[in-house]
Amino acid sequence: MFELPPTFNPTRRHLLGAGSALALGGLLPAGAAAQAAWPSKSVRFVVPFAPGGSSEIVARSTAAELSKTLGQSVFVDNKPGAAGNIAMSEVARAEDQHTLILGHIGTLAVNPFIFDKLPYDANKDFKPVSLLAKVPSLYVVHPDVPVKNLKEFIAYAKKSPGRFSYGSAGNGSAGHLAFEYLKMTADLFLLHVPYRGTGPMMTDLLSGRLEASAVGAAAMLPFIKSGKVRCIATGSAKRLPQLPDVPTVAEQGFPGFEMTQWYGMLAPANMPAANLEKLSVETMKAVKAPASLERLNADAAEAIGGTPAHFAQFIAAEQERWKKVLLRAKVKPD
Repeated sequence: MFELPPTFNPTRRHLLGAGSALALGGLLPAGAAAQAAWPSKSVRFVVPFAPGGSSEIVARSTAAELSKTLGQSVFVDNKPGAAGNIAMSEVARAEDQHTLILGHIGTLAVNPFIFDKLPYDANKDFKPVSLLAKVPSLYVVHPDVPVKNLKEFIAYAKKSPGRFSYGSAGNGSAGHLAFEYLKMTADLFLLHVPYRGTGPMMTDLLSGRLEASAVGAAAMLPFIKSGKVRCIATGSAKRLPQLPDVPTVAEQGFPGFEMTQWYGMLAPANMPAANLEKLSVETMKAVKAPASLERLNADAAEAIGGTPAHFAQFIAAEQERWKKVLLRAKVKPD
């Protein structure tokens, strides 16, 4: 008969300890436990632009909802500079699994074609998580410009090629792209006046020193409603509920035309597939949560919430589209 060694005393403490070890070791391997616990600390959501504007609205509304479902706080960290390149480069090399970044038309579909060398690879250094939202560009003129719609604007500009000018927040900015895309589509010759940001450009537009511009809906709606600028067309695929009487560019003679700024979430390329899947599912829910929809709709932003595959396909299509525009317009960074 088998006998226990005389020194072995099966106390309750020993039995509980052994049982716990068996349960943890047999049912939840160390690797699985680490994955199941993600996120294990606060998540940093980097925005590669200064505070304010559409990027801030999209990022903060998404982060607020994710904080409720991920079990950890998700906080926004603005890190502007070098057309977003500084932030993109930092996040591409993040290794803590708790750093994400807000992708944008500029950092993903413009910078790869206007900079001779980038400190990041837009397609290899990141994993798409979800396309969060689109913000339509609004084409506006100062009230002194004698046009009421896009057709009149085009006719007016073609009477004196090169005399008419438009402003943007800078070379390669969304506003710059919006007007260059319109110029290419409508065969226009307009002078571009780049500014150091949206603020200085808006100052000149509102004062009448600048004739036209294209700006995201969130920043422009208050000035349109107050009559300080006139909206002649929207870059959206359909009319905006906030501006029901303003036709789209497509409606005014250019079918299929769409010009929107867009924002999506990206993770570093080293994020494990299980974590990415969890993050994607929760992000899609966050974008469509009632509080997010209310915030985005107030600024004419369209919530999307697509899958990683959908976002990857969207980025590829946008890169193909803007590469042609940028090469034709010979856009270079400031």
